[in-house]
Amino acid sequence: MAQDWLQLTKLTGAAPLLVERVKIAGQGIHIEGEFELPPLARLSAEDQVFVMAFVRSDGSIKELERAFGISYPTVKSRLARIAGQFEFIQKAAPAGTDEKTASKNETIAQLQRGEITAAEAIERLEK
Repeated sequence: MAQDWLQLTKLTGAAPLLVERVKIAGQGIHIEGEFELPPLARLSAEDQVFVMAFVRSDGSIKELERAFGISYPTVKSRLARIAGQFEFIQKAAPAGTDEKTASKNETIAQLQRGEITAAEAIERLEK
């Protein structure tokens, strides 16, 4: 199965994939439509292996250095590049952040997600 995925990744290159049919194993149920792959599945095969190694090593950069024969800055750079491909949930405000700053950050996050208009964001930020 993993070999099939690797072959598919090589065949498609960097082109995005769109799944049109999903089968629920053992149920005999098929669903057709247009489904995007989850973010981790959109990574290149090499980046998927790197992320799996990172998780398996409990996030140990030293272990990744040894496993891949690369330096600490290279590991950090690669992790940052991979992380840049994901949209992350807004992190909680650090301890000691006042309520006004937290509210401002949440307003900006809502604007970025398209949950509020620019006019609504400006109105909230001016308060």
